[in-house]
Amino acid sequence: MALFGFPSRRSGRAAQSAPGAGHGAAQAGGMAKAPIHHVPPTPRELRAQVVHRLQIGLFGLAAMLLLVGLANVILDRAYMADASAVADPDASASASTTPANDPLVDMGVTPELPAANRPADKTAPAAAPQH
Repeated sequence: MALFGFPSRRSGRAAQSAPGAGHGAAQAGGMAKAPIHHVPPTPRELRAQVVHRLQIGLFGLAAMLLLVGLANVILDRAYMADASAVADPDASASASTTPANDPLVDMGVTPELPAANRPADKTAPAAAPQH
């Protein structure tokens, strides 16, 4: 058995021990070197390689087509969702007419202030008392 183009030691020793093996073979360092030839692939093997390459290429193209189609569907759905959010201004207007709730009061962290004690305008600071 040859590995990486080098004959195995076993085959060299077997060639030496066989009767008449040393007469026609070239001897180098006590080992007979057998010529190693490249065997070209048969037409059937070449055809199988071509078919395999075509299959890999076509499956790759199909996978890319499916990924691009999926991305297109996702983007179209996102654009439709954005368009429907902008096209319905009544929903945002009705939400702003409801009184704003304090989230801390809703959770029960702070007590609810009566309406009389709530400041009407938070931007205008109260006048500091003079001593």
